[in-house]
Amino acid sequence: MVSRIENFPTREYEARVEGVRAEMAARGFDWLIVTDPSNMAWLSGYDGWSFYTHQAVVIGHEGEPLWWGRGIDARGALRTVWMSDDAVIGYDDSYVQNPEKHPHETLADLIRQRGGQKARIGVELDNYYYSAAAHRALQAGLPEAQFPDATGLVNWQRAVKSPAEIEYMRRAARIVEHMHRTILDVAEPGLPKNRLVAEIYRAGVEGAEGHWGDYPAIVPMTPSGIDATAPHLTWDDKPMRAGEATFFEIAGCYRRYHCPQSRTLFLGHVPNKFREAEKAVLEATDAALEMATPGRTCEDIANAFNGTLNRLGYEKDNRCGYAIGLSYPPDWGERTMSFRRGDKTVLQPGMTFHLMPALWLDDGGIEITEPILITEQGHECFSTLPRELNVKA
Repeated sequence: MVSRIENFPTREYEARVEGVRAEMAARGFDWLIVTDPSNMAWLSGYDGWSFYTHQAVVIGHEGEPLWWGRGIDARGALRTVWMSDDAVIGYDDSYVQNPEKHPHETLADLIRQRGGQKARIGVELDNYYYSAAAHRALQAGLPEAQFPDATGLVNWQRAVKSPAEIEYMRRAARIVEHMHRTILDVAEPGLPKNRLVAEIYRAGVEGAEGHWGDYPAIVPMTPSGIDATAPHLTWDDKPMRAGEATFFEIAGCYRRYHCPQSRTLFLGHVPNKFREAEKAVLEATDAALEMATPGRTCEDIANAFNGTLNRLGYEKDNRCGYAIGLSYPPDWGERTMSFRRGDKTVLQPGMTFHLMPALWLDDGGIEITEPILITEQGHECFSTLPRELNVKA
């Protein structure tokens, strides 16, 4: 047996699988094919940059889950998964990016060999990593099977974090704090944006308080001035300028667990317009956090935030938060709960969110956000950074 990299004890993985199997039984699934790399890692421990090829964790109602993927990545699976060596199955490299055949032909064979010819097999239909061609190959290889949609099944099992997961997120929070402090130390008029982003990456990978930094699922969002009227622009080589605001939407990441946090930096004198927007965001954030307690709903938080924002003369027509935790590119959200009207999900201790009360104005943007944990008594902000507009002359 190859020596393992263990992020969690085996009993925690076994409990995760047990919960997933209970939900499979409730939905009448015989098998589940998990292709989201975040869900794969949560169930098996697998961690590698191999998600550009087809791979999956396959779960039945008995025995160990199976890791299935590209043959040359099987050794990486042997290093990271908790299951036995026999549960790691690689396919031949001739299936990789070959228009003449598809890797899911081998996955269909694998399930057929285990008696799944006529099974109900759940698949994550609305997932970045499950393609139409993959689905077609499975259907062709298992023509008598059924393929009901299992999108979100595993994601929802991840909603309440274990103590070990929460500790990883606290370590990620220390890292994102280090990243934001680095921005304050380094940013100045005339500094090319790409050089600032290089320092952000350095700080994130360097880590904090003795804990190394992993790569985040999203690259730094660092727009300045008029570019900051949009939420998802990245960077270029233009120098930073006095009289402009830049928001930094970044995340600390530890062993794939994320704590995203945004802060806004203004170089020079802050116009009243930005001060008024800052005041509104902070007051609305306080109102939202008052609702962040067990028994409340995601909608309660959204209504408190938006009601306060509207009273102060501002509108925000998108969600103001979402679930976070273990993630791979291209998203650090868990794709389950959102802080918005209509989301009646009841908050429970152990749930973790990114409260995202951003405002994008007609000539700039302001983001002052908080990663939070729902606790037995209320909530905990993972970060201790001051909640304010940062200003540097």
